[in-house]
Amino acid sequence: MSQPLARARIVAAVVVAFLSGLIFASAADLTRFGWAQTGAPSAQDVRPLAEVGSAFEAIAEHVTPSVVAIRTERLNTSRGRPAPRGQVPTPGLEDLFREFERQRPQVQEGTGSGFIVSKDGYILTNNHVVADADQVTVTLLDKRTFSAKVVGRDPSTDIAVIKIEGADFPALKLGDDERARVGQWVLAIGNPLGLEFTVTAGIISAKGRGLDGLNRNRYRIEDFIQTDAAINPGNSGGPLVNIRGEVVGVNSAIASSTGFNAGYGFAIPIGLARQVMNDLIAFGEVKRAVLGIGITDVTAEHARAAGLSQIEGVVVGSFTPSENSPAERAGIQPGDVIVAIDGRPTDRVSTLQRIIRGFKPGETVRVDIVRFSEQKSFRVRLMEAPREGAEVAAAARSGAEPVRDDAPVRSNSKLGITVSPVSDAFAQQASVPAAYRSGLLITEVEPAGPAYRARITPRAEIIGRVLNPAPQRDVRSVADLEQALASVRSGDPITLLLYSLSGGEWTTRVVSLPVQ
Repeated sequence: MSQPLARARIVAAVVVAFLSGLIFASAADLTRFGWAQTGAPSAQDVRPLAEVGSAFEAIAEHVTPSVVAIRTERLNTSRGRPAPRGQVPTPGLEDLFREFERQRPQVQEGTGSGFIVSKDGYILTNNHVVADADQVTVTLLDKRTFSAKVVGRDPSTDIAVIKIEGADFPALKLGDDERARVGQWVLAIGNPLGLEFTVTAGIISAKGRGLDGLNRNRYRIEDFIQTDAAINPGNSGGPLVNIRGEVVGVNSAIASSTGFNAGYGFAIPIGLARQVMNDLIAFGEVKRAVLGIGITDVTAEHARAAGLSQIEGVVVGSFTPSENSPAERAGIQPGDVIVAIDGRPTDRVSTLQRIIRGFKPGETVRVDIVRFSEQKSFRVRLMEAPREGAEVAAAARSGAEPVRDDAPVRSNSKLGITVSPVSDAFAQQASVPAAYRSGLLITEVEPAGPAYRARITPRAEIIGRVLNPAPQRDVRSVADLEQALASVRSGDPITLLLYSLSGGEWTTRVVSLPVQ
């Protein structure tokens, strides 16, 4: 063990002991309130803070040589560009300027971070840092510069591996994010805003975070570590390290209204990154096992409808691919709540994803579900996630603007909606999964009505099932819906299972709305 890291561990123990002493003194009522006095603090007062600073110094000294600055170049194939705002070409020279711009190659540059994971030059970074780059250049702390090649990329996890030629590079030790706890100190190292090899400190604020909208790949894995260590543009791909100098995450994203640090940074857990990295190095691609389902965390409404005692579990919203999902073939249905995989509880999406990534394509798992208060188990043979290209094409088809058709419509004043059967034309244009086509399409929503207040979107949601009042029933016709509403008094709620189109994907959600 290097001397700086040994010193850091001793200092960490001193800090813990110091904090424990404070807690003991407070519990024993040994502390007293008093007037705030001006004056310099004593050496004894500042020593614990100095020790923390020394720990950070040791970690930065050990880690920073393994962090790299990444610069990318991409040739822009678009022909020409508009004149800068406020500039108008001289009359008569427009064609000359236009021809000049067509002939002048446009190069887009990008920057990011990464870190060395092996002595022979493998580097871990983010997919979005090197995606579509024609040239990747890596700079080390000692100013050495290398041309790097992209070994492989995985858009689903935003992980990429690049390599530089050479030997005896300083490699970082990969830690165990499963042992990381909320509240623990972490440091983020990278190249934010062009400021190379910057070190910031904070704590782990949360684990298992999902970031909707960050990645539209339908097989995306979202299991982020949240930290308040300052992360800014350029930090992407850099390491998040613990007090022992071990990597626990790969810095990837921030939540901010300005595009700059607002105290909410997110890192990909190193356990996931390591698994992806190993596949990329071995195969050039990731061989990922999936159940073939689109999932969301269970909500309070869905928990009540399913008869769950706790608001925990994962709701099956859709099948991917829609026509050949192993979960669907096994008997799992939209609206089922997955509560365990091979006996391991699945309290949320990130937990289920973490369990499944421990299996290989072709292996079989037991999936325990709750379907409207009834517990069931299914054996599902995991499939390999399709490649990015096939998914992009599928997403493009799903995201097409739905067509209007001449299917008969029927208004329902009790819910403030107009409904119709799902026509073949609409189903084909909107890529409605076969399992959803038997429901009623909501074609219009009355302003200020119950459906409007429940944020139901016309021509993007299908009523699939009445969950409450009992008995639960599928909605396959207008008569089915009216029969369910007949027993509900004005002002009482009705709970519906809806199939919803969002971001080019069909999923499920549960809504309760009062009957008027």
